Amino acid sequence: MKQPSIALLDRLQAAAKLRSLASVREQIDSLFQSVQRKRSNAQGEVVIEADAGRLPLHINKTYVLAELAQISESHTLPRAQYYIRRLIKALTETKTGKLNDLNLHRWKEYSDILTDSLWLLGKRDRSGEHTAEYWGNFVPQIPNQLLRRFTKKGEWVLDTFLGSGTTLIECKRLGRNGVGIELQSTVARATTSRIEKEANPFHVQTNVIVGDSSAINIKQQLKELQIPSVQFALLHPPYWDIIKFSDNPHDLSNTGSLQEFLQTFGKVVKNVHAVLDAERYMAIVISDKYCGGEWVPLGFYTMQEALRHGFKLKSIIVKNFETTKAKRSQEELWRYRALVGGLYVFKHEYIFLMQKTK
Repeated sequence: MKQPSIALLDRLQAAAKLRSLASVREQIDSLFQSVQRKRSNAQGEVVIEADAGRLPLHINKTYVLAELAQISESHTLPRAQYYIRRLIKALTETKTGKLNDLNLHRWKEYSDILTDSLWLLGKRDRSGEHTAEYWGNFVPQIPNQLLRRFTKKGEWVLDTFLGSGTTLIECKRLGRNGVGIELQSTVARATTSRIEKEANPFHVQTNVIVGDSSAINIKQQLKELQIPSVQFALLHPPYWDIIKFSDNPHDLSNTGSLQEFLQTFGKVVKNVHAVLDAERYMAIVISDKYCGGEWVPLGFYTMQEALRHGFKLKSIIVKNFETTKAKRSQEELWRYRALVGGLYVFKHEYIFLMQKTK
């Protein structure tokens, strides 16, 4: 059954012309009830039918109800009229920044986008083709958050350690084009198949390159794909030798020393710098490690490599994680080791947000 039109904008504009606060509240309360009765979709949006000559509005239901409630709770007529004009502007005008598609006139609508430096994420997203079976892959919420903040639809995203394809799956979901580089050909084939199975509602391109991100000429590889540059890069390297991903000597998890690991990682960063547009962003997702009873600040060492290769630090995000495959069913053992060894069990990883400076 078709839901009745509520003529949202027309009624807001009419309310803005009323001469008493009581009349405004009456109109806004009626409008609140009309929106509240609307069914929302899976994204929490309600579709408001077109007012005269306008396209339908897709609005987050929680957001618009909160705005209407704020108008109704105003203590003065001028304040209520101000809130009405602000809501009309939010619904009829778009203001975006240089880095993303977020409508800043409706910034309250994006309550799920994180802006704090501490990310306490719940269970990983396992929808669609996302999988947790590949050791060391990050939760899909990380690329989802970063791509929404630092890219626009249709732009190009580079993942230099593709793994199970988490980043490119999120690219398809969010309407970004993606290129991923994977060292292992067998993993690349399985990942390509997985990415192809993911729905592509925005008709974007995804490309998988087999190779060593520290050694191949990424700029030439992109040129052959007719991609002049990328607008965001996401680097999730092995955390040195914590997990052995392959027997390939070029695998970062097989580097023989911390110095070799950092030198090789630096080559990847230099490769990314060559193809990333000026003033655009790169994120490094990594953790630290213990070695010989000593905490090795691996994350901060990799951050220093980025600083050495033409990037500046914009933010350090700390993200929680709970049980990993390596520690599954070993929580009590790790707690015992912590008590005996005078250490703390890792429950976090870093996201270093870097900006290309030159």
